[in-house]
Amino acid sequence: MTSLSSPARGLAGVVAADTVLSHVDGAGGRLIIRGVAVEDLATRSSYEDAAALLLGGFVENADAASVRAGIGEGRAEAYQRFTGRLDGSTPRDPVEAMRFLLASIGDDDALSDPAALIGATGMAAAMAIRATAGLATAEPDAGLPHALDLQRLIGGALPAPAEARAFETYLVTIVDHGLNASTFTARVVASTESGLVSAVVAALSALKGRLHGGAPGPVLDMLDSIGSADRAEAWIEERLDRGERIMGFGHRAYRVRDPRADVLRQAIAAVGDGAGRLALARAVEQAALAILARRKAGRRLDVNVEFYTALLLERLGINREAFTAVFAAGRVAGWIAHALEQQRGGGLIRPDARYVGPEPLARSA
Repeated sequence: MTSLSSPARGLAGVVAADTVLSHVDGAGGRLIIRGVAVEDLATRSSYEDAAALLLGGFVENADAASVRAGIGEGRAEAYQRFTGRLDGSTPRDPVEAMRFLLASIGDDDALSDPAALIGATGMAAAMAIRATAGLATAEPDAGLPHALDLQRLIGGALPAPAEARAFETYLVTIVDHGLNASTFTARVVASTESGLVSAVVAALSALKGRLHGGAPGPVLDMLDSIGSADRAEAWIEERLDRGERIMGFGHRAYRVRDPRADVLRQAIAAVGDGAGRLALARAVEQAALAILARRKAGRRLDVNVEFYTALLLERLGINREAFTAVFAAGRVAGWIAHALEQQRGGGLIRPDARYVGPEPLARSA
């Protein structure tokens, strides 16, 4: 039997790559995107600025203006390519429909250009979200900022300025986050010298899993079930008694508060709490933090990005079934940057496994 030390569960703590792209400081509660704190990047930058920051040094013409033009052209070209592909026989889940569209792009296609692929992924998200809701998608406007055009395409109309700023803040906040499962998947595929489209489709498939990209929607299910602030404590206690997880609390990477949660909480406050959800959410947050601190004293569980993602996207009129597709439209710039970084000199990712199965039976003489 090969002698290898047992890896940590889920490879926690194992360093699999050197990267200049993002640093998740779990102990300090910090997220740094290429030298910029996520709080500063999200509140001061456009999505194109963030994408250009990530792509810089990996592609030519990675200034924000060129990236914006390439993303817009990608949206326009993808719309022409994707129109008519979604019909009654295609998947009814937005992420599966999105994956179906992206898989139609070849790795050597013009849409595999990094900026164009960001645009195509956003277009696939918008068309998949609209189609699975039984709605047609308008033609993109390549001259609009990416976040604004996506919001228009998903919602069917141009948003108010405060809503547009909140949506762009969200996309920038989640643009990259270390070697999470989907980003690591993108790097593994890129390490084989496969193309960027393959890396993005694989990453999207990993994101679809319930333990990765599917958590924001259940936060709203939780708030629906609680209903009012006075029921929060009893509801949380009952779920913990049954051994269930409280959605929107705790993060594998962070031992303190997820810094992205505060960015999104402030974005909700800026855009206004139209339905009174924020008051209920704050009551649930306060109750959950107190109960978790008492019942799980050895492990700090704080609010995470999923909690306020759910509230913000709902406030912006996006259905919970579409949350993961919208997340992918934002995270794709990070996936592509990591794939490019891996291709530049990371080598083939091929870890070992410790065999724990049976040995062959000895042959008789």
